[in-house]
Amino acid sequence: MTWRRSFALLLPLLVFVGCGGSDERGTEVAGGRVLSPVKTIPRAESRESSHPRHPPDRPGQLTVQITRATALRSAPAGSVVARVSPKTAFRSDTILPVVARRGGWLGVISTQLPNGHVGWISTSAALVAYRTHWSIAVSLSRREVVVRDEDRVAQRFRVAIGGPSTPTPTGRFAVTDKLLTQDPSSPYGCCILALSAHQPHTPQGWGGGDRIGIHATDLPETIGSAASLGCLRAPAEEARRLVRTVPLGTVVTIRA
Repeated sequence: MTWRRSFALLLPLLVFVGCGGSDERGTEVAGGRVLSPVKTIPRAESRESSHPRHPPDRPGQLTVQITRATALRSAPAGSVVARVSPKTAFRSDTILPVVARRGGWLGVISTQLPNGHVGWISTSAALVAYRTHWSIAVSLSRREVVVRDEDRVAQRFRVAIGGPSTPTPTGRFAVTDKLLTQDPSSPYGCCILALSAHQPHTPQGWGGGDRIGIHATDLPETIGSAASLGCLRAPAEEARRLVRTVPLGTVVTIRA
């Protein structure tokens, strides 16, 4: 099955990243457009176990797939701050990178938390563990994205970043969804790599949500400039490659 056919049912476009158009255009995405989630998780041979109580130390980034609604806590055995569902808002499998461990608890990155916060889930939850060797590094000063598969650079490309009043947030985030727009003329171009990051500086009157992503664009001339509402606008072919290859749960580090 090709990657173009590996998506689930179409769904109405939910409020998404506030960065489809430039600050000057203030473009909003029409509610009638649709997105298709591309179903790709870390490769099957990276699967570790159905119940990762003690995930083994192997090379690569540990990620966990949520298979049943799971409590997300503020600290190990701390208060419940949210419940994580097996599917994201865009109907992708929920796969979270593990960035800390403490006893029987895993610290994860989740879109249900503010930027820079880690949530904790119990290893006794209904989880499936995987390893991935993919990572994404973003330099805002160079306006560049570098995608690595282990130590090999798989992609390197320029992007547009957030404008002065709507800067792209920095920190450590995760790939939550890989989406096809079904409309290459949309402000998001062909496709979107949705991230767990939120835009804390949405413009007054903006109704397009606060999620950040790496996406193609209908304004390719802005690539290399500070022109978006926070997202990273990429060349169409590079965005397609991201959606085709990078697994859900991949860690994305954005630096100034």
